[in-house]
Amino acid sequence: MQRRAYAPAAALAAAVLTTALAGCSGDSASGAGSDDSKPGQLGASASGGAPGKYHTLPEPCGYVSPATLRRMLPGAEDESEEEAERRYRGQATITYDTDRRVGCRWKLETPEGTRHLTVDFERVVSYQTDVSDEDRARQLYARLATAANIPAAASASPSSGTSPSAAASAGAKPQGGAGAKKQSAPVSGSPTPSSTGGSTAPGGSAGKGTDADLAPRVLDDLGDDAFVDDELATTGTGVHRDIKVVFRSSNVLVTITYDQWSTDKAHIPSSADLQGKAQALAREVDAGHFGN
Repeated sequence: MQRRAYAPAAALAAAVLTTALAGCSGDSASGAGSDDSKPGQLGASASGGAPGKYHTLPEPCGYVSPATLRRMLPGAEDESEEEAERRYRGQATITYDTDRRVGCRWKLETPEGTRHLTVDFERVVSYQTDVSDEDRARQLYARLATAANIPAAASASPSSGTSPSAAASAGAKPQGGAGAKKQSAPVSGSPTPSSTGGSTAPGGSAGKGTDADLAPRVLDDLGDDAFVDDELATTGTGVHRDIKVVFRSSNVLVTITYDQWSTDKAHIPSSADLQGKAQALAREVDAGHFGN
């Protein structure tokens, strides 16, 4: 009789246990279904911003032709061939990810002063689902132009998606009749032209550009967006002019810095000469089409 009394209780306990296990099994399946929705979200991310045109970067020290380097870094007449070869070989800049950024720098020292040249490549990759690599590069370029106080370019906000070059073209008002060359107004505090072909900066200070043709400005004939910056400064040991050309081609930003230091304060480095050489190098680099 006691066995008959315990049998229903045992059966009831087994039924409860079976139901509980079935419930747990149902929860696990539901959880798996929730996990499956996450890969779907990742799939949406993958179909977001479009990848950029360029997927690799070039070897920077070999990207500039020897002829260009000789023009920008002219050696002394008594320089040996070995010394010239070593200088034109350049030195790669140290970066943490050569797939994303590379650069090379060159230096020329003479008794009259020093010249430095640096070429920097940055391949921009966007990690935002709704922003392409090229759009992200456009935003970064606009920030650089604004930070350099480039006239007309500063009005193009990095978040607006408006190209600084386009903004400059839209707002430009040519003077002197149809077909007149567009000119950017000199920045306040610009050095005054001197007979040396360069300019005279205030003592111990820095100045921007020279005249309207050579002042920091947007460049319309280089890459997708481009600008040139020009700064002259004096120190206790001499005077130096710093030229910077920045341009964007799709999702790659290229920065060329070229400066000349003169130990003779009466000899001001020529803005026209340095800008012309820096822009010629920029066009040479742009024509090389970077990586693939």
